[in-house]
Amino acid sequence: MRSNYWSCSRFADWLRGTAKPNFETSPGWKQWKNLARASHPIRYWIAEEGLDKLQNFVCWPTDRLYSVKYYIVNRWIDQTHALVAHPKHIKPGEYRDMDTRILYCLFDELVDFVEIEKAYSGYRWSEEKSKDMRWWQVGRWRTRTWRSAEAGLAHLAWEMTLTDEEWIDDKSQAKPTYQAETAQEIVALYRWWTEVYPNRPEPMDASGWSNYCDNQRERGIDLLDEDPEADKWDTAKMHDTMREMEKAYEDEDTEMLIRLIKIRASLWT
Repeated sequence: MRSNYWSCSRFADWLRGTAKPNFETSPGWKQWKNLARASHPIRYWIAEEGLDKLQNFVCWPTDRLYSVKYYIVNRWIDQTHALVAHPKHIKPGEYRDMDTRILYCLFDELVDFVEIEKAYSGYRWSEEKSKDMRWWQVGRWRTRTWRSAEAGLAHLAWEMTLTDEEWIDDKSQAKPTYQAETAQEIVALYRWWTEVYPNRPEPMDASGWSNYCDNQRERGIDLLDEDPEADKWDTAKMHDTMREMEKAYEDEDTEMLIRLIKIRASLWT
């Protein structure tokens, strides 16, 4: 995939005799293609097919270099062949059971999707914003290491405003598009993982068990030994509270994973 195509240039418009739209609906593109081909068949072929073939020939060396770069980035930087957890959750070389890897890897990848891919999309389609980016952050030679949570969320906020008013007669009946609904869900899951999940109280602390154990150690009592002064009802209540919180967290994690899987078909840019 190239950052620019000769068949989409101003020269191609002049050669074709019909200007190509910057964007269109599917029916709109079909209508333009039929009109452009019917108006100047030979010039249309030269601009659409001929320029593509010529560009492929001229750019063959850089295309090969780009393929090497693309493999290196995919293999060792983006690691698009795998689901990878952030080092703050699972340090490289550390072992985690599969249930933990599923949660961390999937949601850390969602964070990358928002902060890297969606962030880049917001700049990629804005000529004004792209001027602020360095050469290695845009175009064919970017390494996709540029990250911005603010830019990613801003792009999703724009997506959430999209409606179907373009395709209906009664504009007052416009509803959010599927893209808008999906963007809203992505933001909700992203905020849960980055704001709610890391700030959930630890069950051992919230139940009072951590404080109880610290007091036992200060008194020189081994936690494995029975303390004659301990209130067994209180300790049992602490354990019950811990189990309830752990079960609630596990259920919440599962619910969020299911919600993430349900929108996986929309997680591309």
